[in-house]
Amino acid sequence: MLQLSIESMDKSLNKYISETGFCSRREADKYIEQARVTINDNIAIKGNRVLPGDIVEIDGEPIKKKDKTVYLVFNKPVGITCTTDLKDKNNIISFINFKSRIFPIGRLDKPSEGLIFLTNDGDIVNKILRAGNNHEKEYVVTVDKPISGDFVNKMSNGIRILDTLTKKCFVKQEGKNRFRIILTQGLNRQIRRMCLALGYNVSTLKRVRIMNITLANLPIGKWRNFTEAEIRTMDQLVADSSKTADHSNYSTTDMQE
Repeated sequence: MLQLSIESMDKSLNKYISETGFCSRREADKYIEQARVTINDNIAIKGNRVLPGDIVEIDGEPIKKKDKTVYLVFNKPVGITCTTDLKDKNNIISFINFKSRIFPIGRLDKPSEGLIFLTNDGDIVNKILRAGNNHEKEYVVTVDKPISGDFVNKMSNGIRILDTLTKKCFVKQEGKNRFRIILTQGLNRQIRRMCLALGYNVSTLKRVRIMNITLANLPIGKWRNFTEAEIRTMDQLVADSSKTADHSNYSTTDMQE
């Protein structure tokens, strides 16, 4: 059985689990909801606190506190699924085959490619995913027919999708059928839905930047560690970010395209 001796001050159960590197807080909540987590042999519920000396168990899979925090930049190919579910033969975890447990921050749809982060740091996941923190994500998109100035204007000023008006954003035409867009939202399949609302279908979608990190010369299907400089800048950018103590304030679709 997984046994974690708690030596620090009491903290929320989902926060403790995320700090071990086992999964994000969001995923920890799912384990708790599925009654797969116990504290001192008692089934845990959301909102439980872990006190010094408590023993937390998660369905028989042994894990331990992470020895080192991992931050990876990955250039996801089309066809890879951003899930930790190993039953999915195209899952991102098996594709990368990293030596220790990691999980993606947000997601890119299977037909999309480009930049995604993976980590074992549950805290930074929470800070980056909060849509209210306005962290930029930049994409290069091609569509199935020529775009116009009217298309650019409407995309940049907001499109009504999913019963909401998207936030104003930067949009620049870069070719007959290609444009660049910078979002601070993460609505489900946001760019694809915005284009469809204007009568366009997305042919290719590539994320090229998240906050201060770019793909640069990273080949498709390859990953690298954050540089020390990137980590320092990231720390500064998320320093004032809200954490997710209240999960009702953000969506499970944050950091999508």
